Amino acid sequence: MADADHAPLLTRRTLLVGGGIGAGLVLAWSFWPRTYTATLRTGPGEHLFNAFLKIGNDGRVIVAVPQAELGQGSWTALPQILADELGAAWETIAVEPAPIGPLYANQLLAEDRAAAAAPSILQGIARWRAGEVAMRDAVMVTGGSSSIRAFEQKMREAGAGARTLLMKAAAARWGVDWESLDTVGGFVINGAQRLRFAELAEAAVGETLPEILLMRGGVDNRLAGQSLPRLDLPSKVDGTARFAADVRLPEMLFASVRSAPPGGRLLRFDGEAAKAVPGLVRLFDSPEWIAALATNWHAADRALRAMNAEWRTGPEPNRQTIEAAFSDALARDEGHRLFERGDIAAAYAGGHVVRGHYFAGAAANAPLETLTATARLSGDLLEVWAPSQVPAIARDAAARAANLPVDSVSFYAMPVGGGYGRKAEVRAVEQAVVLAIKARKPVQVVWSRAEESAADTVRPPARGMLTARLGPAGAILGWQTRISAPDITPQLRARLGSDALAGLADPTAGAVPPYAISAVAVDFLPADVPVQAGLWRSAANAYTTFFTESFVDELSRLAGIEPLSFRMQMLGDNPRLARCLSTAAAHGEWDGGQPGSNKGIAAFSGYGSHIATVLEIEVEAGRGVRVLRAVSAVDCGRVVNPNLVQQQIEGGLLFGIAAASGNPIDFAGGRPIPRGFGDLGTLSLATAPEITVELIDSDEAPGGVTELAVPTAAPAMANALFALTGRRNRRLPLVLGA
Repeated sequence: MADADHAPLLTRRTLLVGGGIGAGLVLAWSFWPRTYTATLRTGPGEHLFNAFLKIGNDGRVIVAVPQAELGQGSWTALPQILADELGAAWETIAVEPAPIGPLYANQLLAEDRAAAAAPSILQGIARWRAGEVAMRDAVMVTGGSSSIRAFEQKMREAGAGARTLLMKAAAARWGVDWESLDTVGGFVINGAQRLRFAELAEAAVGETLPEILLMRGGVDNRLAGQSLPRLDLPSKVDGTARFAADVRLPEMLFASVRSAPPGGRLLRFDGEAAKAVPGLVRLFDSPEWIAALATNWHAADRALRAMNAEWRTGPEPNRQTIEAAFSDALARDEGHRLFERGDIAAAYAGGHVVRGHYFAGAAANAPLETLTATARLSGDLLEVWAPSQVPAIARDAAARAANLPVDSVSFYAMPVGGGYGRKAEVRAVEQAVVLAIKARKPVQVVWSRAEESAADTVRPPARGMLTARLGPAGAILGWQTRISAPDITPQLRARLGSDALAGLADPTAGAVPPYAISAVAVDFLPADVPVQAGLWRSAANAYTTFFTESFVDELSRLAGIEPLSFRMQMLGDNPRLARCLSTAAAHGEWDGGQPGSNKGIAAFSGYGSHIATVLEIEVEAGRGVRVLRAVSAVDCGRVVNPNLVQQQIEGGLLFGIAAASGNPIDFAGGRPIPRGFGDLGTLSLATAPEITVELIDSDEAPGGVTELAVPTAAPAMANALFALTGRRNRRLPLVLGA
């Protein structure tokens, strides 16, 4: 019997039962739950095959993608999977966002959240229940590097189902057995005979699906695994791609807004000065935010600034009070034990315990696209255009703001100009709806860069206290991680009106070391920190991996063992991560990280994938740490599109490096002080490193990559800095002298 780990199409809802000559894999058909109907609409000449696919009389193969396009390539990778199973030609593929509905729910995130919260004996039941809840509640979420993991199977089944119907229609014309046919390049073939999908589409949708679907066999003429060109790239290059700020409606007004500090209220503003700005139409004020509406956005923003609003501030955090709150929390003996393996007390008994304290400051999201939304109310029908990682939540927020039933709201999900969790927020949607109602005209809200920075929902700060006991030959006998951080789930619930994203806000995600240590404990000590926080690319994994991989490096030095070898000796049960480490070390010309070296190494396992990174740095007088070269080795299972993986690893490294080497974020008046990219000290083309990405061949199930590289950047930088200078920096960002 085949090993289950090598049966990538085996899931809770499908069953692999064998195959025949040329038939490929066979699975039980369960792609379309019979209790739901498709909400996907067809245009003239389009034929609906299932919830994810339409084929037009003009030959277009139109794929409905349930994941937002954030730049990560979901509008390419998911259609590529479906097209591969369908046997379509890549040049015929078109994409549209899937409508909000239960068929497009991200069950993976809901199942993972429920399973993580359940006792191990009940995890199977918890996963099953979570899957049913996700389908019922239509929780469409793009996040957690889950797009391929959540939808590969559904896309394959959708392609296989449509392929079967097309072959049945062709078989009826030719008078042959449909199972003897095949599909290649957009044709159904029978030896020398060929029929285009477009010729068969109308008849095919009238055919019936068998109980058992035949999956495509063979390795020839396959699209999966190829570096096919991105479907969204041409329009983004030539400027024809329509983002939310490109929406234009008759009589539309443009609005610039400013929000009160968290917990603050509006005191006063200068309305007369604002009214002197040409193009101003009206002003809006409420205790929590103000707006200026004009015939163009620049006039609206000038009027908003002329209002010179004054606010009563709420709690005023700063770095000193934040760190004091964490120290108080860690001083408490009690905490929430979230993970335990072995007996940590016994492992520590009678031995010398090593301790390390680490701190990660708040980190900005800083996407290129600020929060944006357009709203139009026509009678009791509301339309909203906005970028969103959670379209159902954004739609529901619009309905609440307008005091309308959800069925009266049409939400049009737009391409996202950078998400990182920031596009889960719904504030701009709510503001656009309120202003459209007040103005009785369509209104487009675009946040200024200053407002985006001041009202950013930052990655919250955190502190970690790590302890370990070393045994003979450098073995780690016990390991304990105590993390103090705010629990941001109540904030998310209050702002979004939903708990759907709670699983992405775990403040201890990634805290369990990926190494074979017999006794491990992870404790969480919540701290009440008055910071407006939200989701962030890789979330808590970024700081927990900084804590873990920095501490591992410290332990290797204490044990007198070279850092790579120290890690490798603990990876007997994680050969995939071990191979990543050895590959990154080889291609990164790892020199052992000895004193005077400028190289550091770090590893991470998460999102069903594994990565190791070697960074080469320099220290510039007056400018801090600069990364010269980065080499990452990645095992993300079966790769759908190698170019997309490489792009996301490169982007993740740059994101992580920028956060680790940028300026610390402090607060004033309850808001983050930085007001733009320059204040954050982000990377430029001139300061970006040379990056090499090595992909490791794997037959394992596909893992996530969008957030995978981010956690390795900071610890690899810190470890390189120690090798170069002899000083251990345990704080993020890596400010010299800290």
